[in-house]
Amino acid sequence: MADISIVHEHKLTHKKAREAAQKVADSIADEYGLACEWEGDVLHFERSGVQGQLTLEKKKAEMFIRLGFLMSAFAPTIEAKVSENMKKVFGAA
Repeated sequence: MADISIVHEHKLTHKKAREAAQKVADSIADEYGLACEWEGDVLHFERSGVQGQLTLEKKKAEMFIRLGFLMSAFAPTIEAKVSENMKKVFGAA
């Protein structure tokens, strides 16, 4: 198993941060076949071998991903792609 934790600070309004989070979710859902669901300001996602959440706070977004044994081999690639995607949609801190 492998855990990925990414924190990205932002200067977006709550509405814009949620829109940005949805873009991240749509991207990873398409690429990795994840089911996503909002619960307040926390976006939960999962599929076989992958589960996690994206939590929105006032000035930061926190992504946590837990990879199962087979997916853990791809942890560096997944972390790099998700981190880059978050930078694109949330902008500079």
